[in-house]
Amino acid sequence: MGRVYKRGKTWWIQYYGHGQLYRESTKSSLKSVATSRLRMREGEVGQGRLPALRAERTTFNELAALYLQDYTINGRKTLQRAQELAARLRESFGRFRACRITSEHILSYIVRRQSEGLANGTINRELAALKRMFRLAAQQTPPLIVTTPHIPHLQENNVRQGFFTEEEYKLLRAALSDHLKIPFMIGHYTGMRMGEITMLRWEQIDLERGFIRLEPGTTKNNKGRTIPLVADLVEGLWQWKQRTLHRYPSYPWVCHFRGKRLQRVPKKSWNKACERVGLKGKLFHDLRRTAIRNMVRAGISERVAMAISGHRTRSVFDRYDIVSERDLLLVRNELEGRMNAKDITSYVLPPRDALPTCSATQCIQELSQEYRNEMNAHEDSEAQGQRLQRDASSLLVHPDQIDPANH
Repeated sequence: MGRVYKRGKTWWIQYYGHGQLYRESTKSSLKSVATSRLRMREGEVGQGRLPALRAERTTFNELAALYLQDYTINGRKTLQRAQELAARLRESFGRFRACRITSEHILSYIVRRQSEGLANGTINRELAALKRMFRLAAQQTPPLIVTTPHIPHLQENNVRQGFFTEEEYKLLRAALSDHLKIPFMIGHYTGMRMGEITMLRWEQIDLERGFIRLEPGTTKNNKGRTIPLVADLVEGLWQWKQRTLHRYPSYPWVCHFRGKRLQRVPKKSWNKACERVGLKGKLFHDLRRTAIRNMVRAGISERVAMAISGHRTRSVFDRYDIVSERDLLLVRNELEGRMNAKDITSYVLPPRDALPTCSATQCIQELSQEYRNEMNAHEDSEAQGQRLQRDASSLLVHPDQIDPANH
């Protein structure tokens, strides 16, 4: 049984739920407000629901902490990325309680981020983190939120089409420093992701047989795979391994700079090298599209190419198989070559003077006469058929007219 009471000028309510005493301020000086609040809470208890008092006090910072805790517990490799997303969202929602974040606030956030020049894909990653925060809060016991606002998914039209031609690959390879050439070559020939390349150890590379072995749990989809190596890449890795082990004996990491493992390819060094050779705007991830494109052009089956690149869905794989203008020109040249190689027969009309000549009236008369002859022949054949039918009928005898004595 609950009750309302007053503290100073503010009315409070008191009630019991699941054997626990709850006290709650209505933040109002009206007794009617307190009475209505008490009835609502008692109704929630009667329906078997825990009071939403705790959920109404949940802050955004608590949601963000729950989100990062989930990444830490599950050992996700993108924890740093999650921390960056949480920090960006905290700038806009950090002062709110979770129950006060409405769809209107989220739409305002989207408009502001778009006005800052961000692509829809980037905004979607931030909204996905916010949606995950609310989902985790709803899964707690008791739930840390009352309701979840609608969080839209924006249309993304920024799918990249970048790749490296063979000439561009050679130019940039010559411009990069030695410690960046190795991840660059691996990405170009194998299509591995940057994170997979920087996590490579020498024990995963079999230079004698020419294979890279990615263990389960070290890739994006947590599935292992084996990647073949071409001779040029084997030679480059062999030379780099000799230099590495000479300076840093027993050093396990393949990609490093002066004995310190590369966490990623430095953007500053990458962009400077690209600008020097006139390839401004190229991304390291364009190497992945390049490798897949080269494998398909080399005649490797798409199933094998997907196994090497680590793509699980055909739709994403098709996005990486870029068709360039040069590819279209090659197709055109091949079609023209095949057409020219064929022996095409020319149909030549006879000379005009060799054709029979007649006036229009004569042609019409001849056609009319031919038509009449065909009709007469058709009538004669019908008349002959009718006569044969009559003759056959006269030969037939009804069974009652047969004389048994004659048979």
